[in-house]
Amino acid sequence: MPNVTVFRAKKIITMDRNCPQATHVAVRDGIIVGVGGAECGDGWGTVTRDDRFADHVIMPGLIEAHAHVSAGGVWRFTYCGHYLRQDPDGKDWPGVTDEDALIARLRDIAARTPEGEPVVGWGFDPGFVSGRRLDRDHLDQVSDKHPVAVHHSNGHVLTANSMAMDRAGIGRDSNIEGILRGQDGEPVGELHEFAAMGPVMKVVGLGMGVLSDAEGVRAYGKVARNCGVTTVADLFSDLHDDEVTMLERVTGEAAFPARYVPIMNAMVDAPEREAERAVALRSRSTEKLHLGYAKLFTDGSIQAGTAKLKSPGYYGMEDHGIWNMEVDHFRATVKALHEAGVKTHIHTNGDAASELAINAIADAMLESPNPDLRHTLEHVQLATMDQFKRMKSLGITVNLFGNHLYYFGDIHWTKSVGPERASRMNACADAWSVFGGDFAIHSDAPVTPMGPLTTAWCAVNRVTEQGRTLGNSQQISVAQALHCITLGAAYVLKMDAQVGSIQVGKRADFAVLDRDPTTVDPMALRDVQVLGTVLGGVSTT
Repeated sequence: MPNVTVFRAKKIITMDRNCPQATHVAVRDGIIVGVGGAECGDGWGTVTRDDRFADHVIMPGLIEAHAHVSAGGVWRFTYCGHYLRQDPDGKDWPGVTDEDALIARLRDIAARTPEGEPVVGWGFDPGFVSGRRLDRDHLDQVSDKHPVAVHHSNGHVLTANSMAMDRAGIGRDSNIEGILRGQDGEPVGELHEFAAMGPVMKVVGLGMGVLSDAEGVRAYGKVARNCGVTTVADLFSDLHDDEVTMLERVTGEAAFPARYVPIMNAMVDAPEREAERAVALRSRSTEKLHLGYAKLFTDGSIQAGTAKLKSPGYYGMEDHGIWNMEVDHFRATVKALHEAGVKTHIHTNGDAASELAINAIADAMLESPNPDLRHTLEHVQLATMDQFKRMKSLGITVNLFGNHLYYFGDIHWTKSVGPERASRMNACADAWSVFGGDFAIHSDAPVTPMGPLTTAWCAVNRVTEQGRTLGNSQQISVAQALHCITLGAAYVLKMDAQVGSIQVGKRADFAVLDRDPTTVDPMALRDVQVLGTVLGGVSTT
């Protein structure tokens, strides 16, 4: 008879309304065959009892439906954020809160770096660092013998020193949207969005290919496992043939601790060829590698001022809104992907960007009706109730940037959009009323640290770093937030038939917790500790 493992826990939170709680779960060949009491494995084969989690709580493996593989690979560079952060190996890195500390940290790296080689920082946000806004003059103080670049935490802005810009060919005569200039017409070192950042990123080795190599993917797996994630997406991956071959190898390793969902960058080639490439990738999917989805960008970042906002626009900062794809190209690509049956994830931060994406999908749907592709608008931080309702009618779902409320809420309240719109940003309660739980919340790591329980805490409490509450009316319950980081996220990734709940027929992916997240004070939700994960019935720790 086949072998069956019956795991015992103090409590099992299943996310299955037919059996919401249990004490035992039976697993055969990586698939759940029984949920309930001690006898749930009877009749399925020879039972082996595993009581290692008897004093702990099990829930479905958590799902991070929007992050980036660079959350693993970026740690080969220097962290320059303002708050304490932990690397994939568990080491704590303190933040920097003033320009002198930032310069000193990078100068120390430059002193240990051969002349001519790049010095790169990441995670920086000018809204939390005292002093003049970071520019080329600051980074020239770091070194005039190294190209120096600091990638801002939002991922949409980069600051470079003179050598980095010179090597990238960026100067007074450069005709690229997104290059900020001083009154003298010279670039000040701050570069907005991909067209402007790209040349410097290439010079300093900060491209996707570097951050998503085998070492970076393995580190990303560690990041996921450390916070209870058993299914993790990478929301922007080139997925050329060599990269896919590497991903087949790395995710196929027994030690790789998660199911990996890289979303293909569909902005490189002609729309029809990108659609063909996405479809062709499906055949290379495996049990731990899920391929065939596409990613597009519209606007930029709200806190950087590069997102596209509807009236009344920005509150206390300049409007540098940029379309990362030419609008007609974007519409044509949406149409081609939709006609080919490719599920598409679209970056939309501002409400004007959401409107563009909704209209493009509506036009594509008129020509080729297909309401269950589950096209997903990512971030949708300023989407309004009427936009949510239109999305629902078109079969679109959403993935809200829950972590933004805590990490950037104070900037939104005081600078970017003002108190009224900040109080409704990432409107989880409105989304729940429209989508009924069929949506996700996310970290966008490395923009903010990956940790779905913290993301849930953000959506429940809506508290900022400085202690403000951003709109009580948009708070959701703990049960709703836990749904969003399990079954809701699985729905968004179109994997809800496989993962997201502990029920018969699904993969045996679990997160093991030190206490019950449904009984702690909501403000203590982020303090619940992840003790380990189980993937396909096998412990990853």
